Amino acid sequence: MKRIIAIANQKGGVGKTTTAINLSAALAHFGKDVLLVDFDAQGNAGRGLGIDVTSLRETVYDAVTAKVDVNALIKTTNVPKLSILPSNLKLAALDSYLQSQGSSTPFLLLKGTLAKISHPYDYIIIDCPPSLGLLNINALVASNEVIVPVQCEYFAMEALAAILSSITKIQNDYNPDLKIEGFLLTMYDPRTSLDTEVAMQVRKLFKENTFVTSIPRNVSIPESSARGEPVTSWRPSAQGSLAYFALAREVMDHE
Repeated sequence: MKRIIAIANQKGGVGKTTTAINLSAALAHFGKDVLLVDFDAQGNAGRGLGIDVTSLRETVYDAVTAKVDVNALIKTTNVPKLSILPSNLKLAALDSYLQSQGSSTPFLLLKGTLAKISHPYDYIIIDCPPSLGLLNINALVASNEVIVPVQCEYFAMEALAAILSSITKIQNDYNPDLKIEGFLLTMYDPRTSLDTEVAMQVRKLFKENTFVTSIPRNVSIPESSARGEPVTSWRPSAQGSLAYFALAREVMDHE
């Protein structure tokens, strides 16, 4: 049975898209068939895999609004066994589209779309936008699990409280089977006291749900994003790559 995992945190800049790209690539490296769903109107997951999303006429928006068969929109990438359902700014119009259509099930759009995918992927990874709006709710309703990236910074705990509240509401109202796969410490630098303190707080509060792996600050990660390639394939021996390989192993261990 395929696992559908949302990468979610309403706070921006915590490494959601970077994690979605590199976790997907690392899982593919270990032989898993992976689909990355870009459900953020910024389209950065596609850019991070070398796709010019601004030139795309049809994207995930056309799939969830039932204008185009989702299977026709899935694109292969330069990473073997990794495909992507791309996005661009068209997705930002989903709210107004639903208002004009008067949809009675606006939170089930992505779930219904993913159910139409014919290829038997092992993993579907959903890159969520930095908000708690319609797109994020759709992603969490469609998922079995959620990974929450937590940047080791001063406001991390406030952001955690907000996303936990959102997840609980989704579990109560729409998706009782949704579970937290884990909290992932990102941009972690053990040489700084603040990073160490935040990491200790998260591990203390959520010790059973925090990944052993943490993602370090590593220059290879932003460099690979600028090249439109996962760090796991661009510099597989870099510290950032090794961390995402370790994260993928933890995720696979939970199978």
